[in-house]
Amino acid sequence: MATSPCGISAQLPADEVTRLQSLESFRILDSLPEQSYDDIVTLASHICGVPIALISLIDSERQWFKAKVGVEVQQTPREQAFCAHAILNPADIMEVPDATLDPRFANNPLVTGEPGIRFYAGAPLVTPSGSALGTLCIIDRVPRRLTPPMAKALKALARQVVRLLELRRALAELETLAQAQQERQQQLEATQRRLDQVILELAQQTMTDSLTGLKNRRAFDQILREDSSRMARTQSSLALILLDIDGFKAFNDEFGHVSGDEALQQLARVLQAQARAYDRVARYGGEEFAIVLPDTSMAEALGVAERIRQEVQDAHWPHRPVTVSLGVAAARASQDSLTLVARADKALYQAKATGRNCVVRDTEVV
Repeated sequence: MATSPCGISAQLPADEVTRLQSLESFRILDSLPEQSYDDIVTLASHICGVPIALISLIDSERQWFKAKVGVEVQQTPREQAFCAHAILNPADIMEVPDATLDPRFANNPLVTGEPGIRFYAGAPLVTPSGSALGTLCIIDRVPRRLTPPMAKALKALARQVVRLLELRRALAELETLAQAQQERQQQLEATQRRLDQVILELAQQTMTDSLTGLKNRRAFDQILREDSSRMARTQSSLALILLDIDGFKAFNDEFGHVSGDEALQQLARVLQAQARAYDRVARYGGEEFAIVLPDTSMAEALGVAERIRQEVQDAHWPHRPVTVSLGVAAARASQDSLTLVARADKALYQAKATGRNCVVRDTEVV
């Protein structure tokens, strides 16, 4: 031990490195006051009949008070700490009946000045691993000794301080784990949202014609099935327009497939512009297109078809005028979707056979 103006300095515990690591793991230093710790020092002061009681934790350079009765300071240098001596013998209470007669403390500023320590008793706060983090200590300004019941009570209260520290650390670990789980859940949810978006985009790709941006044949079949089922449930009407570009093979032969693709894209834009908001336009195949018209009578569907035919005829086309032939069919709940397609296709065939650039309605009575 070395002598200093504070008296005889305490040597470091043999497990100082692991002791400090254990103390740090509790994350207690410089924490705010807590009632449970304050209650313990109040009990210690009352049971032992002393004016001062402290929960003192020994850091590398200081002793810091988690709870205190009878003093205002929050910490003192380690070299002044009685508790720095007490933790050297974790198994026993360190008792100093009269500090002025103890060479370790006689010149200590805490003895010669405020708070004027004469009596000290400290029960080490020992973790299950055996490290002494500090003490539960009691102090008086007059010489005295502990009675056996007081010593027993002081040890019991010291054990409760350690239990509180362990509970505090366990709660902190649970909070950290809960936070990590929450962050993980948020990551999983974000991943799921991205996955859902990718699935949606892939689904849209599988249901979209890459050239025109319209629904493709697969999407058309699904739409028609869904609308047919709804028609059966609600006893509503359903109409279908099939249309074909007139002489498209010759157009491709004359102007090339690139120009043919451009014509298909332009026609797709015309169809989208002329269809109603709730109609669904699809590329049925090649130069053939389809428009599903829910809740639509034959007369209404013929009006849409004629408007489309006229708009295509009047549009400006880069190479030569383009026209379309259209077949229209309508049905009610008694007819399935495949029959509706067959009837619209038959009407389209008749339109192409009778001169093209015209609208032909299905004449079957439904």
